[in-house]
Order: sequence, then C-alpha cells, then structure tokens
Amino acid sequence: MKTRVISAIVALAIVIPLFLLGGIPWGIAVAIVAALAYGEIVNLKESHHPLPNEIKILGFIGLEIITLSRFRVDFTEIGIPYAAIAALFLALLIPSIFDKKDKYNTRDALYMASAVTLLGLFFGLIILIENTNKWILLYLILIATVTDSFAMIIGSLIGKHKLIPAVSPKKSVEGSIGGSLVGTIIATIYYFNVIIKHPTTGNVILIIFISLALTVLGQIGDLFFSKIKRENNIKDFSNIMPGHGGILDRLDSLSFIVLGYTIFVTVLKLIA
Repeated sequence: MKTRVISAIVALAIVIPLFLLGGIPWGIAVAIVAALAYGEIVNLKESHHPLPNEIKILGFIGLEIITLSRFRVDFTEIGIPYAAIAALFLALLIPSIFDKKDKYNTRDALYMASAVTLLGLFFGLIILIENTNKWILLYLILIATVTDSFAMIIGSLIGKHKLIPAVSPKKSVEGSIGGSLVGTIIATIYYFNVIIKHPTTGNVILIIFISLALTVLGQIGDLFFSKIKRENNIKDFSNIMPGHGGILDRLDSLSFIVLGYTIFVTVLKLIA
C-alpha cells in the first residue's frame, strides 16, 4: 500500500503542473505516455508474434503522427487526417506480404494497425480536449476515477453477484451499479459548477444521461483491457508505476470514456 501511495503522489506531482500549463508541455508529456503505452502493447506475447524491429519503429512513428496530428486545433476540427490513417495501414500491412517464416503475418499486421490507431486516437483526443477546454478533460478523468473507486468500494461491501467472472473475477454487479450512480452524481455536480454554471432543465437531463453512459463505457473499457491481460496471462501491462501497474492499467477506463465523449460531442453537437 505504501508503494502504491508514493507512486500515485509522484505521478500527480508530475501530471498536475503539466495539466495546468497545457500547450506544448502537455503535448510532449502525452506523446511520451503514448510511447510507453505502445511499448506495453508491442510486448504482449500472446496477441501477436515477436515483432521485427522495423515494424516496431514504423508503428511508433505512426502512433506519434496520429497522436500529434490534432495538436493545435480544437473540437471543431475533430478527427484524424485520412492521409495519416492510410499511410499507417499501408506501412504496417504491406510488409506482411513478404513474410516467409511466419514472423510477421497478416494477423500481426492487422493487430498492429488497429492497436496503433486506437492508441493514437485516444492520446490525440487527450491533447485535443485539453487544448479546447482542460476542465472537460478533468470531467472525463473524474468519471473514470470516481466510478472505478466506488465500484471497488461498494463491491467489496455489498457485492454478491459477479459481473463477468471469466474476465474480472473481483467485479460485481452491485459494485458496477453503485460506481455508475456515484460517478454520475459527482460528475454532473462538477459539470454544472465548473463548466456550465447556469444550467437549464434540458442541459441537466442531457449531462446526466451522458455522464451515466460514460460511467458504463469506462467500466467496459476496464473489462476490455482486463480481457487482453487475461488472454496474455499477465497481471499488469508493465510495472512502470509500482503498485499500479502500467500505463494501460491506469488509462483503461479513460480510453473508452474519451472515445464515447467524442461521439456525444459530434452527434449531439455538445459544446466541448
């Protein structure tokens, strides 16, 4: 527990100043974190064959291009340039054609292309949202943190029915529902005290709905990355944060929340 607390304090001491500074320091920090997450993905042993170094380099370059492609824009220009996606897929798919010893087959190529696109989209959106309104990003982080924390607390107190034991044996239905309810309440209160201080009835209903949906998506993200770990027979993606695991162990929920919020912003024309 002591190691876990110290690790969290160190991480917050680094992240908070960068979050408040924003701009270039934040963009550089996110690009570094994206690179660390990429390392965790390429080091998985069951999801793909050991990857050739040149493929790892191509994937890394593609990741950083996608991550930083939206650096100086806002949510009115949301999305990844098609050219970046096209170049990434061609660079990672074509080499599989010349594989003769099953060292980099089409399954590996498709895995790499989809994994790099997912990571690049997520980390690119982290930069994009912070550039547009950092307090929205804090709203999304709050949803992930509160939902996860209270799902664990409530589950340990009254959890009796397993949620999906084959994927995550410790998660319960009661904890999941409780985490979503508390996450929705706290996130909604935050939204209308920090982001929109003069709510209307329509706004309140909309934000409650979005907050609730995002708490559910966050838990699905957690389960998705837990399934990746179970399929690869690992407890954590890495030990970069002692007591907490790796980058993807900490950002699993947030990744799906950010993707979901992006859909809501686009479809509902919500102000970012």
